Amino acid sequence: MNKYELMFIIASDVSEEKREELINKFKSYVESHKGTVEGVEKVGMKKFAYPINFKNEGFYVIFNMTMNPTEVDAMNKLMTITDGIVRQMFVRK
Repeated sequence: MNKYELMFIIASDVSEEKREELINKFKSYVESHKGTVEGVEKVGMKKFAYPINFKNEGFYVIFNMTMNPTEVDAMNKLMTITDGIVRQMFVRK
């Protein structure tokens, strides 16, 4: 089990209820795959340095978590195909 920091951006046009659903979805994904989420930081809306998918801002969320390295790739693929997620980045601590 390694420690990771996951930063992901939710599109600005996603409603607040759907945003909470996405955050809880990924938190429960980590926990269902024998990982733990030590902290969730909702940074909030930030402007992008350049337009991404014709959007100029997004809602930033940071997870501090412990997870099996083999599950990180699977979670990354899941986030890539999830509607509402603009970008994600895993960093091993």
